[in-house]
Amino acid sequence: MRFTMLATYLAIIVTTLVLMSVYIIGLLSENLYSGETINMFAKANIISETISNVWNSDTSATAADKFSGVMEDSLAGTNIRGVVTNTSYTVLYDTNEESHLGGRVFMRDSIKRALDGEQAVNITFENDMRLINVAVPIETGGNIIGGVYLAESINTIDDTIRSTRTSLIVFSALIIILIGMLSLAMSYIITSPLEEFRSVARAISKGDFSKRISVKGHNEMAQLAETLNYMCDELGLLEEKRRKFVSDASHELKTPMAGIKLICDSLVSAENLESAMVKEFLTDMSDEVDRLTRIVERLLVLTRLDAGDAELKQEETDIRMLIGQVVKKLTPIATSKDIVMYTDYHDKEFEPILLDYDKMYEAIYNIADNAIKYSPEGGFVHIDVTADTAYLTIRIEDNGPGIPETERDRIFERFYRLDDSRARDTGGTGLGLAITKEAVSMHGGTITVMNASEVGSIFTVRLPYRVKKGGRA
Repeated sequence: MRFTMLATYLAIIVTTLVLMSVYIIGLLSENLYSGETINMFAKANIISETISNVWNSDTSATAADKFSGVMEDSLAGTNIRGVVTNTSYTVLYDTNEESHLGGRVFMRDSIKRALDGEQAVNITFENDMRLINVAVPIETGGNIIGGVYLAESINTIDDTIRSTRTSLIVFSALIIILIGMLSLAMSYIITSPLEEFRSVARAISKGDFSKRISVKGHNEMAQLAETLNYMCDELGLLEEKRRKFVSDASHELKTPMAGIKLICDSLVSAENLESAMVKEFLTDMSDEVDRLTRIVERLLVLTRLDAGDAELKQEETDIRMLIGQVVKKLTPIATSKDIVMYTDYHDKEFEPILLDYDKMYEAIYNIADNAIKYSPEGGFVHIDVTADTAYLTIRIEDNGPGIPETERDRIFERFYRLDDSRARDTGGTGLGLAITKEAVSMHGGTITVMNASEVGSIFTVRLPYRVKKGGRA
């Protein structure tokens, strides 16, 4: 990753510097060449107009004496060569006396274009020099009578551009080296925490959730470290719950299996058993098998809930009918303990509510079943149903021993029991309320528990009152 970051930074910087250098050199060249061209055209036009004013019909070489001063004054202090010709390309005046072109024919492309009425510019090579030359016509009375030709070496301009290009290359190289060093240092600063992240991630993959990353600052890396630490905490809690679940499940499964083993050993070791004794042993064994079956079935339910495979199969349900079925199923058990079960709907008819019948039936059944098991003989179980426009509320009250406030959140944990020995006597698995809470949560509802005013407990289930798919909630 460090190499990738370094290469990326350098590629961006190099591309930026190259584009910037090309732009600067191009802009500089254009400005220098165009500026010099404009300057030479200005001088050439001044000379042309001045010569036009003093020139008469005599276009012989001797007429050069009349405008030689104009040429000398206009080009003084420059390295510009000036040539004046007539329409026959004959040189009337040349500032370069050493060339001895006076009276001779001077043919240049720019002169020809000037005598055709254009203002011409051209760049040529002469004697290993690059020259920029301009030519303008000399007009009198609307007629072209000659031309002015100016030429100057642009080697100094080329030298300036080359010098600037060299400076830009050196400057760019220094910038690249500096940026490269800074990028390398920054890549180490950025990727160093990633090494710690990778180390912690490897530890997590091996099941060690005790590792933590040191959080420094409030930047994105610090936020990532906090997130990873939070994940470690959650995974640690999840692993602790998993181990506790496996331990509790093993213990719960071991207990009925140990009972079955004990009964079998007793049958094998006993001699001359009476049929009544054998029947009693087999009855006990059947009870243990039933208990084992209940544990396994509820473990399977929780496994499906945890895996997300238990999707809600919602249908419009008559809540009075659902609760009536629960009461009907539990009435024999309640009657055997002389416990009165009664419901209160407040003389109200409820619109069919949208829910998963089986899951909600089991949730209400588990609460009511617990209420019967833990209520004393001669007690009661009261199921109260109310509703408003948003929620359906089901309250299940009993007159059992109640639940200590410190234990109310824990009763929904798997395998948790307030009175372990009594729960085993009643056949409890410690999974019913855990399944109930999962079912209620899947419906988007809540379940709470509180003690009644004197004795007993009150479980309250609140469900969103959805009356049909896509309807009100």
